[in-house]
Amino acid sequence: MTTTMMDIHQILKKLPHRYPILLVDRVLELDKGVRIKALKNVSINEPFFTGHFPHRPVMPGVLMLEALAQAAALLSFETNGDSPDSDTVYYFVGIDGARFKRPVEPGDQLILDVAVDRVKAGIYKYKARASVDGELAVEAELMCTMRKVG
Repeated sequence: MTTTMMDIHQILKKLPHRYPILLVDRVLELDKGVRIKALKNVSINEPFFTGHFPHRPVMPGVLMLEALAQAAALLSFETNGDSPDSDTVYYFVGIDGARFKRPVEPGDQLILDVAVDRVKAGIYKYKARASVDGELAVEAELMCTMRKVG
């Protein structure tokens, strides 16, 4: 079992995303080919809170799923020993069974847990869950793949 931690500087080298769509702040645990546990600090300064919702800010569910997909990408890159380049894109290709269990609000720490379910024909399938203070916020099965572009 290999456990790897990553700070924001290492994450920026692995993910092509940048503000305001970079949604992983730190990797707490990573077991190559098995699972990742990462962290998203949810701040009132996030640009989506001005409109979602002005009187009761709530993190959009699609962004919670995107955060889980970014954690999955980090797991895949580390597992394969890859880094993104201008010719490679990591695509989010499917979601099954997405369920939202609690709202995520400013000040929350969203803990992202993603485990490899299977890999077949270049498609990675993950079981993903995100929680706040040990309480499940969202769960889903995610499918992702890496493709050369250009």
